[in-house]
Amino acid sequence: MSSKRDSAAIVGVGVAACAVCCAGPIVGFLAAIGLGTAIGFALFGLAGLIVALSTGLALYLRRRRRRATGAPVPEVVEVEPPRIRTPG
Repeated sequence: MSSKRDSAAIVGVGVAACAVCCAGPIVGFLAAIGLGTAIGFALFGLAGLIVALSTGLALYLRRRRRRATGAPVPEVVEVEPPRIRTPG
């Protein structure tokens, strides 16, 4: 065999060894990025939902309180006809 073929075989074995050795950490790193993204999405989504619900509840209670206290009670008021003075 020539030295060219021997070096190609060694390079092939080195590539295979590198792929086997480095695949675990690379997959672990990509999984950590994916899990971090999913957790961040869930946390910010939950925080946004809490803010939206609390704001909606506050606005609902404010509107309800304004409706209950802001309307005047109807009552009957008697008015006398005006008196006209005659010059005299």
